[in-house]
Amino acid sequence: MSRHLDIDRGAFAAGFGRHAFLLRHHLAGHPLFSLERLIELSRALPADRVEYNAGDLPISVDPACTPRNGLSAEETIRRIRDCRSWLVLKNVEREPAYRELLERCLGEIDLPTREKQAYVFVSSPQAVTPYHMDPEENFLLQLRGRKIMHVFDPADRAVLSEREIERFFSGAHRNLAFREEYRPKARSFELTPGLAVHVPLAAPHWVQNGDEVSVSFSITFQTAASMRRKHAHRMNARLRQLGLEPRPIGQSPLRDGFKQLCYRLVRPRAA
Repeated sequence: MSRHLDIDRGAFAAGFGRHAFLLRHHLAGHPLFSLERLIELSRALPADRVEYNAGDLPISVDPACTPRNGLSAEETIRRIRDCRSWLVLKNVEREPAYRELLERCLGEIDLPTREKQAYVFVSSPQAVTPYHMDPEENFLLQLRGRKIMHVFDPADRAVLSEREIERFFSGAHRNLAFREEYRPKARSFELTPGLAVHVPLAAPHWVQNGDEVSVSFSITFQTAASMRRKHAHRMNARLRQLGLEPRPIGQSPLRDGFKQLCYRLVRPRAA
C-alpha cells in the first residue's frame, strides 16, 4: 500500500513539537476533498461542528466581532470562489471514511497519540485566518490552492507571554492580539497541493490565502508530552490566581513534572 506522507525522520525528530517544518503528502486530488463531497459532509455533521464567517479579516480579530457572511454552510462551500469566506468542518473523523484516512496518516507518523481529530478548511481567494494558536499538535496538509502560513516560535515569550498561554489552556478563545513588531519573527511557509506543515502545540500563526479556492486537511492530536505541558500551564494559572508568581514552564523539568502531577490530582478526570 502506498504511503500518504513522506516523512524525513531526521527532520521530524529535530522539529516535532518544537518548531514548524515542511513535509510532503500524496492526498492532493483525493475524492474526499472535492467541494461536492464537502457539501455532503457539512450536511452530515452536527451544526456546532461547522464554523464559518466572512474571510475579509485583519490579522488580529476580536472573536466577538468576527463578521458572518449571511449564507448557510452549504451555500458557503458552493459559492466559495466568490463569497469571500472562510469555513472549517470540525471533527470530520465522525464520518468513517475520514476517520480511516486520519488513522492511516497517524499510523505513518508512527507516534503514540491520543485525542485524534481531523478538520477540513475551505477558504475563498485572499481570505485571512486571523492570528491564533491551537491546543494540539497539528499537521496541515494543503490539498487545493495556495496559502502562506506564518508560524511563530511557541517558546518566544516576546511574542507569546506565559499569561496568554495560561489563559488559553484555561479556556480562553484561540484568537490572539497581533502586533506589527511580531511580523519579522514569523517563519513563512508557502503551501501548495502536496505540501504540509507541522504546527506545534500553541505555536501562534496566521494564514493568508492565495488567488484560488483553498482546501486543507488538518490532522490534530495530543502526545503524552503535550498533555503534560498543558496540565503544567493550567497549574501555573491556578497558582497565579492564588497570588503566586509561578516559575515559567520549561525552566525546570522537575518543577514542571510536579505541577502537571498536582493538576491531575486536583482534576482526576484530566487525561
